[in-house]
Amino acid sequence: MSSPVLEVKNLTKTFKNVVALDDVTFEVRRHEVVGLIGENGAGKSTLLKILSGIYQPDAGEILRNGKKTVFRGVNDSAKAGIGMVHQEQSLVTSVTVAENILLGSEGNAVIAGIYNWRALNAKAQKQLDKIQSPISPKEHVEDLSFAQRQMVELAKALGVEEFSADEPVIVLDEPSSVLEGDELEVLFAQIERLRQIASVIFVSHRLDEVLRVSDRVYILKDGKCVAERNPETADVDELHRLMVGRESSAEFYRENDQKPVHNEKVVLQVDGLGKSHAFSDVSFDVRLGEVLGISGVLGSGREELTRVLFGAEPFDSGTITLDGKKVRFASPVGAVAAGFGYIPAERRIEGIAQGMSVQDNMFLADPRPVSFGPFLLPKKASEIASQWIERLRIRTPDRNANISNLSGGNQQKVVLAKWLNSPRLRVLILDHPTRGLDVGAKEDVYTFVRQLCTQGIAIILLADTLEETIALSHSIIVMRDGEIQSRFDASPGNKPKPVDLVQQMV
Repeated sequence: MSSPVLEVKNLTKTFKNVVALDDVTFEVRRHEVVGLIGENGAGKSTLLKILSGIYQPDAGEILRNGKKTVFRGVNDSAKAGIGMVHQEQSLVTSVTVAENILLGSEGNAVIAGIYNWRALNAKAQKQLDKIQSPISPKEHVEDLSFAQRQMVELAKALGVEEFSADEPVIVLDEPSSVLEGDELEVLFAQIERLRQIASVIFVSHRLDEVLRVSDRVYILKDGKCVAERNPETADVDELHRLMVGRESSAEFYRENDQKPVHNEKVVLQVDGLGKSHAFSDVSFDVRLGEVLGISGVLGSGREELTRVLFGAEPFDSGTITLDGKKVRFASPVGAVAAGFGYIPAERRIEGIAQGMSVQDNMFLADPRPVSFGPFLLPKKASEIASQWIERLRIRTPDRNANISNLSGGNQQKVVLAKWLNSPRLRVLILDHPTRGLDVGAKEDVYTFVRQLCTQGIAIILLADTLEETIALSHSIIVMRDGEIQSRFDASPGNKPKPVDLVQQMV
């Protein structure tokens, strides 16, 4: 057994009256992959911010190769050889791969504020070569797929090796949250390459993936490290129980709660909709209380379609009809006023207003429930916000806490509350609503989807997995290369199999 390259001993961190970390201890050994799991709010984000130098602990210590280390900032963490690949990508999309990889550490590749492009590209290529990436350092990040951007993030993180005497420890925070199929296999292959030159902390809510890639797994719950498990002897059900404190429900997707759509009233009708270079001739109906799932690989056009429906992008042809009236939105403002809601995949960029409180974010879309004319009713706002915090089990110090300080999963719950709080909601677009959520929080979302259906809300769903799409939907359309390839009935008792969808997707 190799000696630890990184040790965390009795780490404690408190925010106001909330204990985020409570006497946490764990270790990482040379060239191993350590899994780190826990519910949203279990303390993972706080722990990673301490390791990256953003937060300092109230008590406890960090040891690097047996020596006590204090990270007073991100530079101290980087100098100790700790590289972070964040859940929410940190790349600047308008510049090149090389500029992103060397951002802030260009060295002699910058002279008097001017890039020496040959030197910059050579340095970036060195990092890309470590993971055998075919991406050119000259490419612009905005032209890369999400999976390719993940590889750039990884190469950027490995840059800590250049100014640290120690072999790097790379932290992968939810690296697979938006990847599927072949992209996942590429990631797993990269992790195997990575462990040859570094040690890895792998943070993920996908428990099967944690068991697949990890040598050991630590489980956090309520700020404490409650268990360590060997993936060879553990299983997903055991990890779920340790994380959530209860057994995994046999009806994880709440399929028994799904009711057939008896009301034939069409809420949303899309006819011949087209957008240049994205999708063409898309037609479908969504009825009262129906969940329409849209499946397709990256580039199928489904993401662009949902953004068009919400008024975030224009369309070139076709019509959108809401409750029998044709509509065309110049912006999301018009869509919201008409009764559309949209939970985006990129919640930090498009879903929340960072710097504002949890309560204020809940009423951004529709302040009418907590206002009288132009005047806000503070007592009413406080009551409703507190109800949503309790109902959705949002882990926050209080309703006035800065939403930026919440974990990603709890931010997603606030976004959900923002739309559920709107009395004019007619159509809710869910773009990967459970991305980054732990298994317990996912069950909560599935329950609310079922409840929204009983309230007559029409739902359009882009899910993380085919299993999620099939379980939650009443009907499914499959898109490929911007066109609808097939339609499936997914009503209770008549669910298609994942292979049926895959055959139409590729």
